Amino acid sequence: MKPFSYERATTPAEAAAAVQRPGAKFIAGGTNLLDLMKLEIETPQHLVDVGGLNLDRIEPTPEGGLRIGALVTNTDLASDKRVRKDYGVLCRAIVAGASGQLRNKATTAGNLLQRTRCPYFYDTNQPCNKRKPGSGCAAIGGVNRQLGVIGTSDACIATYPGDMAVAMRVLDAAVETVNAAGATRAIPIANFHRLPGSTPHIDTTLQHGELITGVTLPRPLGGTHVYLKVRDRASYAFALVSIAAVIQRDGTGHVAIGGVAPKPWRNEAADAALPQGAKAAASRLFAGARPTPENAFKVPLAERALAAVLAEVKAA
Repeated sequence: MKPFSYERATTPAEAAAAVQRPGAKFIAGGTNLLDLMKLEIETPQHLVDVGGLNLDRIEPTPEGGLRIGALVTNTDLASDKRVRKDYGVLCRAIVAGASGQLRNKATTAGNLLQRTRCPYFYDTNQPCNKRKPGSGCAAIGGVNRQLGVIGTSDACIATYPGDMAVAMRVLDAAVETVNAAGATRAIPIANFHRLPGSTPHIDTTLQHGELITGVTLPRPLGGTHVYLKVRDRASYAFALVSIAAVIQRDGTGHVAIGGVAPKPWRNEAADAALPQGAKAAASRLFAGARPTPENAFKVPLAERALAAVLAEVKAA
């Protein structure tokens, strides 16, 4: 690990201002960043600790939803009675991720910002446009069974690894931020993670120094909430395919998919097709897909997983 300096911020604005210096990054739980620093994939010169900020509460909003502070841990979020009652898909997605020990440390904002687990991103001996722009993508033509089938580009086929954000995408959450000037904004989660295009090293639409302060959930959607994660082993594994769904009694609803794209994947045309069944919805979700020979199985796997979700909802 390369040497770095460190400071603790006392306010969100102070934190945003402190990270303006070259090579500075925020740190909270550190469950992803510290691993990347040990491998010298991330080499920040200065860390700004935001763990002491008053951003660890879950509060109702005037619109009838919930506001989740950026520093709420995954464990606290998944165990909150309001989340368990009204946003079951979110609770289930969080519990499906990582391990209990990691969920005790991982924060809401940090979970959204976790970086890909593409093996070529982690292997500094291999070219990776996400790690070193312009170096190439060893995953294209390499071992890419776990990687993306849609939303990818000629520069990168890495997938977004998280579970929580997939559920937040189906719930239409918004990410709240503040910058060094104190200006705030709310970014729809649909627009928060970027597709790789020709700049895969830029993961999100955050501006430099912009600090996530919370995530807002709209009013509860009702219906049946399901999160199904298909993976190579029963725990502590990233998704080959994951399905987050909120389905109403009449068969209408919302669906988002993880494990297949550089961001949580949703297509509102697929939502409209849900009453027609899994095949119709999946054909819209994967319109324009570009799988590799190694990961083409993900497309029919996602359709079967969605069929299992719809069957579970029907039986509920």
